[in-house]
Amino acid sequence: MDLVVGAVYDGKVTGITKFGAFVLLPGGKSGLVHISEIAYSYVTDVKDHLKEGQEVKVKLIGIDDNGHINLSVKKAMDPPAPAPRAARPAQQAAPRDSASSFEDKLKRFMSDSDSKMSEMRQYSDKRSSGSRRRK
Repeated sequence: MDLVVGAVYDGKVTGITKFGAFVLLPGGKSGLVHISEIAYSYVTDVKDHLKEGQEVKVKLIGIDDNGHINLSVKKAMDPPAPAPRAARPAQQAAPRDSASSFEDKLKRFMSDSDSKMSEMRQYSDKRSSGSRRRK
């Protein structure tokens, strides 16, 4: 049986390691499901998601130059629905004015930045002049 990249196959988990799981494909060939291809969520331990002997659907995502078969469990299933975002209350909605509101914000930012930089320079000057007196 010829394996086709992008096709989904039924396989059986034959071994589990720290970095993934080996899956036996139809036709007797084995491939690796890397730990990053097991689930859409972060996987710390492969054994939390897969068990030896378990039947799984896998997608063939590549065959490298050495003939190693790369598989994915997560790409063989539908992605999870995104979590609904909380609606932003109307009173907190950002104003969507013309460029003048951007210009105002930029001016405020520059003014605040200059003020903070000035304070930092004064503080730095006081510290460095104090260290000169101690010598």
